[in-house]
Amino acid sequence: MSNAGLTIFDGALLRSIDLNLPELEHGVTGAQLLEISESKVSESLSGLSLPPHIKEAAISRVSAGDDVSFRRAELNREQASEKLGVFVSAVADALTDTPVVVSILDGSTLKLILEDEDDFAMLAENLFTDLDEEDKGKLPKSQIRKALSLMGAEMGVPPLSDFPILDNIIKKHDADGDEELGQAQFAELLQPILQEIADVLHEKPITIVQNVEIFNGSKLRKILADEKTLKCLVEKMVKDNQGRADLIKNLMIENGKELGLPPLSSENESVALLYETIQSQLNKRDKETSDASTEEEFMDALKDILGRFAELLESTPVYSATTL
Repeated sequence: MSNAGLTIFDGALLRSIDLNLPELEHGVTGAQLLEISESKVSESLSGLSLPPHIKEAAISRVSAGDDVSFRRAELNREQASEKLGVFVSAVADALTDTPVVVSILDGSTLKLILEDEDDFAMLAENLFTDLDEEDKGKLPKSQIRKALSLMGAEMGVPPLSDFPILDNIIKKHDADGDEELGQAQFAELLQPILQEIADVLHEKPITIVQNVEIFNGSKLRKILADEKTLKCLVEKMVKDNQGRADLIKNLMIENGKELGLPPLSSENESVALLYETIQSQLNKRDKETSDASTEEEFMDALKDILGRFAELLESTPVYSATTL
């Protein structure tokens, strides 16, 4: 799936890939087959180089965990074809679980923002407000870096790791240091920096590859249906003198990934709202969960809270992108 310089690979393309091998006079080694497999998959994904973790997972499945021996093994055509299918399926499964987003940043998104005065003014105001956590009405110049990070690839600004010249651009515009700026001054400093970033990207676009985690409640539903797994998570969290409601809160925070919950530290506003909603429900049930006299009563209360979280994620899925 693609849209204006952004392509999402979720594994669907690989489900119908041609698994025919090129004509082989003789058999192939495992090492040669892995090269052929990676090339076929990359070709089907518009030339995308496989992210290391996906490539490693596919190799592990093909080799049954013995990479060294597999690379040395001699495979006939039938064996090679079978292993090719295993490799492709492994990559497709990985992309289905965690899709990859490929963004081509060429400055066009930033230029559109800068060309519309109202859009830029709103962007600068929102960034300033988000960064002015103490509501002082002032921010140090150094917060320009964080503002660019908040914009991210979604708004056309590449991360410093993929765009080292960004550091030079910031220094060129004297956007470092502790000198404090008001909102208007902050916007005046931000504008030429964004303009130069757009110009540099226009001359030399860069490609950003990101993992996308989708939190839609499906993993949480599976956990809720598996009481044994849920009890194991609870047992890991049990501490002396810890109230039942506190236990539920800590369970969600410390075992969120295992439960399929978006990270609480996420800067996504919808995530913060989800946790606020659940926190409010926990506060209302605080006495009930604290007074639950039996394990069964506590598990019922826990399932109810997590079930509500799953409903919220189903109705409003959360997406979290991580640059590879």
